[in-house]
Amino acid sequence: MQKEKKLKPSKELPSGFVDRQETELLIRDFVISNIKEVMIKYGFQYLETPSFEYTDSIGKFLPDKERPGEGVFSFKDENKWISLRYDLTAPLARYVAKNFNEIPKPFKRYQLGTVWRNEKPGPGRYREFLQFDADFVGTNSLQADAELCVLISEILERCGLDKSDYTVKISSRKFTNNLFKKLNINSDEQKTTILRALDKIDRLGWNEAQKLLGEGRKDKSGDYTKGANLKNDEIKIIENALKINEPDTEDILEIINIFKAYNFKNYKFDPSVVRGLEYYTGPIFEVNLNFEVKNLKGQTIQFGSIGGGGRYDNLVSNFGNLDYPATGISIGLDRVIFALMQKKDFKLKATRPIMICVFDKNNIKKYVEILNKLREANISSEIYPGEGKIKKQMERANKIECPGVIFYGDDEIKKAEVKFRNLKTGKETSIKVENLTNEIKRLI
Repeated sequence: MQKEKKLKPSKELPSGFVDRQETELLIRDFVISNIKEVMIKYGFQYLETPSFEYTDSIGKFLPDKERPGEGVFSFKDENKWISLRYDLTAPLARYVAKNFNEIPKPFKRYQLGTVWRNEKPGPGRYREFLQFDADFVGTNSLQADAELCVLISEILERCGLDKSDYTVKISSRKFTNNLFKKLNINSDEQKTTILRALDKIDRLGWNEAQKLLGEGRKDKSGDYTKGANLKNDEIKIIENALKINEPDTEDILEIINIFKAYNFKNYKFDPSVVRGLEYYTGPIFEVNLNFEVKNLKGQTIQFGSIGGGGRYDNLVSNFGNLDYPATGISIGLDRVIFALMQKKDFKLKATRPIMICVFDKNNIKKYVEILNKLREANISSEIYPGEGKIKKQMERANKIECPGVIFYGDDEIKKAEVKFRNLKTGKETSIKVENLTNEIKRLI
């Protein structure tokens, strides 16, 4: 009998997921540290919610199917569907409803967390990504909406962008609600399809977005998205409405007035900003980059916004008879970092260890004595983690870019000194063990 061939697992990742290497992660840590400093300065509390929620807790906008497999990743648990969160706002609404009597009112919270979206990936757009949210819950004051735009701007500038690099675009759902009335559109499903089509203008351009307003659109891969079935004259009315330069809704006029108090000028009124999620009820905002972003092949791409948000006054009330208006803003950190890495040289260097070479494993006690001296002085260090000739050990030291290596063989042990080789200069220095840490700090 022929022996059955054993199938090997794939080393490839599912589409829309990515391994993140150290350079990107160091920049992410830098961005997160700046976010936390700004949020503390603005008086926000830190919150973390679970990755999974009951599916019916994260929104009526999920597809009405037997299995909610589009938009979110879900499975059935004890006869109830649960889903990986697709954003941090719906879990916040659930948290507020559950802890309504205990939380301060208004409640200001920020959160950093991974979210998952079961949708088609694109350039810098993944199915799993890290998101930052800041929200005011329990206030009608538009000062809260204005301050969210101000704080996002401060975060971006602290992370390396200039004012000319980005624009905060603002609009209002009242604008689109008035448009729906003019077009006599009453179907919630059709309204949502229109909003999602308009939300893609920035990424696809008007010519492609209007296909989504009409019969539908087939993308380059051949995938077809059903449209809103508007007639040509109705699409023309929308196109003309999107060309309005001056805001005509009271909420946006009030926010602009508050911006003046903050001396915040890096904004633009843009009626084409609609945000795709249907829970928004008032002012909405979006952060767009003003410079070209290229993919890994060096090609300029339509990058779209790096984040946005708006007012969602009815989301908490879905969980009960709770009148708790709210507003918030989200930034996709992976998208921000993808763009920042092209705009700015962060000069963030990973800390690499001093490596102690192993001449004789019977001398491990001596090596550990040297290791402890270095680590007690807060010097990153390690004993070569393996077995092999000095040539092999040096290959590893060079591969991971160690600043230097320590040779501590029998001759050095007898003299109570080490030989330190600086791998940047190639210079070798003999150092007495008692002076080791001070000399290492001086030499690297």
